[in-house]
Amino acid sequence: MAANPATSNSFELYSCLRKLVLVQNHKHSSRVFFGLSSFQMLAMFRRGLFYSYLSIYLRFFLGLSVTETTLFATIPMILNVTFQILVWGVLSDKYQLRRTLVVLGEVLAGIGTLFLWYAHRLVDSQVLAGYIIIIGLSIVEIFWSMSNCGWSALISDLYPYEERNAIQGRLSSAGGVGRVAGVWIGGLLYDGLQLQYEGWGFYEGSLFFVAAFVMFLSTVPMAFIPEGGIQHEIHEDKLPQKDNGATSSVRVFIVFLIAITFINFGRNSVAIIIPQYLVLDSGFNTSSIMLSYVINTQSIAMILMGLLVGSLGIRLGNGITILLGSGMSIIGLLILSLSTDLSLIFVACFLRGAAQVTILASSYAFVSRLIPAKDRAKLFGVFNATFFLSWGIAGSLIAGPVIDFLIWQGMAEDLAYRAAFLVATIVTLIGVIILIVLLIWLRNQPSRKNNSPLIQYNSLN
Repeated sequence: MAANPATSNSFELYSCLRKLVLVQNHKHSSRVFFGLSSFQMLAMFRRGLFYSYLSIYLRFFLGLSVTETTLFATIPMILNVTFQILVWGVLSDKYQLRRTLVVLGEVLAGIGTLFLWYAHRLVDSQVLAGYIIIIGLSIVEIFWSMSNCGWSALISDLYPYEERNAIQGRLSSAGGVGRVAGVWIGGLLYDGLQLQYEGWGFYEGSLFFVAAFVMFLSTVPMAFIPEGGIQHEIHEDKLPQKDNGATSSVRVFIVFLIAITFINFGRNSVAIIIPQYLVLDSGFNTSSIMLSYVINTQSIAMILMGLLVGSLGIRLGNGITILLGSGMSIIGLLILSLSTDLSLIFVACFLRGAAQVTILASSYAFVSRLIPAKDRAKLFGVFNATFFLSWGIAGSLIAGPVIDFLIWQGMAEDLAYRAAFLVATIVTLIGVIILIVLLIWLRNQPSRKNNSPLIQYNSLN
């Protein structure tokens, strides 16, 4: 029986058009990911360059206490989260602005960073100069919160739920590459290639200048990325709005936030003080170059784990993957608290880096299923709070006071720091227990049999 020529031609035309659409979609997807990954690489470069050494500068050059040094993260992060939730998140959801917020945030933060260096050099008191940095970074963080808020919503706008874990992992790998370079260059600039004094890079301004330049440069990759917003998203996760599933989803969201808050507050409460601990004369007494090697062990782990976390999320589920990352954090903290061998500190930093990517990617994917598209920016601001605040408030309320109190009581400095690592381990463990209870409860829900969106997380597959 002869084939119908018209049917045959129609099928060939359909096949050609389908291939063309797939090619165009692939090119668009590649272009978007190139922009996202380039931005992430530059963002992590300036973070590694600047923040890896700032606490050392505040503590040992400007003479602030341990608790005071944590304030450079605490106060700015409070303002960051406040503006994400109450200002930028609301504006982003109302006008569906994502990329615009990122670009404006980076440009304004870069300008603010340049003024910050100049301002902290205007005073003679070193302690006052330290507080000018803290206050100045608080203002700069208001601008950065624009970028953070727009970025989180943009990822969910551009990628369906099933891809978000893997995308976050790949972006973390790209960020890890940038962080390696940033930490290394920061170590060179901190003491002027070992030709100047410790703290030279901040005091004379080179670390401020490079960080600001990279912020300006990071706006260039955003030209490859669409504005975003739910009208552009590839896939909208629809949650039930009128049945018990919506109420249950809110409960899960709240309990999950509590669990991830303990996990993040525990593991990140020591992030600021680790460099201080490593350069202590009574501790490991590392140089700025050796310190960069130790910190970059964490960066390398971020690169490697970023390539694996997507497949882990598919195989194990996002909930179990979060537990895996939390377990690595706990082991890393225990090594920091118990070991006096520098080689084991490298191991601890590697575990911390792997844990950071694992927790960040899998928790983002987990919670993105719970957030309605129309409130995406605002509720991601709430979720981001558990991460951003953990760098500051946790240090100011947990690690810093523990160390200062024990030193005041006469304990050796290195032992005081190690005691803080142990306390951080306990806080992280509390979050793990809460998350385990939540996952067990979800697995036993009758709605699972009805294929409700409440339980359609990879965490339970």
